[in-house]
Amino acid sequence: MLSGLASAWSWLHDFIAYARLQTRIATATETWLDRISGDFFGTRLLRATLEPDNAFRARILRELTRARATRPAIVEALVDLTGRAPEIFEPARAADTGGYGLAMGYGLAGAWGSLSLPCQFFVTAYRPLGTGIALFPGWGYGAWSSGASAYADLSMIAVQVTDADIYAAIADVLPAAVTAWSRIAD
Repeated sequence: MLSGLASAWSWLHDFIAYARLQTRIATATETWLDRISGDFFGTRLLRATLEPDNAFRARILRELTRARATRPAIVEALVDLTGRAPEIFEPARAADTGGYGLAMGYGLAGAWGSLSLPCQFFVTAYRPLGTGIALFPGWGYGAWSSGASAYADLSMIAVQVTDADIYAAIADVLPAAVTAWSRIAD
């Protein structure tokens, strides 16, 4: 009889310790991290397929403290997502367009500027380099005969970044009432 009571209290103690861990981002695990992400970001920040807790936790913390509404914030968001820096051109910014009497000279800095495009800029984002399974060149590229082959599963595939993910990353850091004309290149 005492053993039954002791095992119930032991289970309750373990459950309380587990529940206490789930109340903080730094110690939460499993589906609790998904719930925390849902509370802060809704469906904007979801766990990638087979993404481990520590990687997802790092993405949550990075999004919580991400700078927003600045040019460097857009660059940071795209570098975090794709690993490549975008090109940003603001037609009303002399540092991007150049001009008469400036140190960079006329026509040396970028493209034609215009003050008729207020609160607008152009972003050229780049898709990430290298997708698929690292260290394996693939069928038809000598992998089969060179010994650099293996049976693969989903956990080996690098996370795929879609064009929609890139557009969403730009939109997430934009200030209100600003237009970012975006294009995506390889």
